[in-house]
Amino acid sequence: MTEIVVAPAYGGPEVLRLAEVEVPPPGPGEVLLEVRAAGVNPVDYKAYSGLMGSDIARLPLRLGLEASGLVRAVGSDAEGPAGPIAVGDEVIAYRISGAYAGEVVVSATALVPRPNALGWEAAAGLMLTGATAVHTLTATGVGAGDTVLIHAASGGVGLMGVQIAIDLGARVIGTAGESSHEYLRQLGAVPVTYGEGLADRVRVLAPEGIDVAIDIIGTDEAIDVSLELVSDRSRIATIAAPGRGFEAGIKVLGGSPGADPGAEVRSKARLELVRLVNEGKLEVHVDRTYPLASAAAAHRYVATGHAHGKVVLVVN
Repeated sequence: MTEIVVAPAYGGPEVLRLAEVEVPPPGPGEVLLEVRAAGVNPVDYKAYSGLMGSDIARLPLRLGLEASGLVRAVGSDAEGPAGPIAVGDEVIAYRISGAYAGEVVVSATALVPRPNALGWEAAAGLMLTGATAVHTLTATGVGAGDTVLIHAASGGVGLMGVQIAIDLGARVIGTAGESSHEYLRQLGAVPVTYGEGLADRVRVLAPEGIDVAIDIIGTDEAIDVSLELVSDRSRIATIAAPGRGFEAGIKVLGGSPGADPGAEVRSKARLELVRLVNEGKLEVHVDRTYPLASAAAAHRYVATGHAHGKVVLVVN
């Protein structure tokens, strides 16, 4: 038996419950993962909030798309992107279903090695935000010499985007509250405070112009300023404002209907993210951790939109 978090009904975080389930042995191409930590993401609470549908046939919902952990058992032909999987391997699992658990059976194809530089908590927060950031940068063609404006640069995806864009040779200007400015400077970005007058402040910081704008927060300000500063709409992307994005003719990325899901790009990004961490070019900032039993509290915090980096559930 293992402990899991489920949503037995649609609603807010108050519907979340702990439950116990039997864990089957791994079949061919599968592994049994002992979860050490699980990443918390906005899509987790959107899944049971009703925003993504409310089909009661899907209940109870198991939650969590990414985890770090230890391989406890392997089925035949268990091989991941980096090669065969063995008992005792320390891995990151993404994209999976049911990461909020003590143990979970997953496809070996979802596993990549845990970088030595990352503890369990940070490792659990690397993949979803990192792969999303890679998708936004790839879709907008970010490269050396570009000046990139990232809205909500201090969030989970934003911090990944800042670091990866800088590694690509771009100059990054990131919007954030003043409390996050020093950390963004440490990463190599130029911080700017959001709010009234944002476009003018960005012009002062980048008189030569902005080549790319990436919206991670979905506000009207982020879309309006991006459209004002970037002339080529194919180099503006949003992951959070599909309605405005389609209306404006910019790139809409992610899981919204009609958006580019970037499945292949995100899948390929996993080993690249591991490489960047191993080379000291990418770090994961963990804002807060919660025990598995406090998943509801973790979701309430993530829903505020004020997380600076990743929120993670510590499991074992």
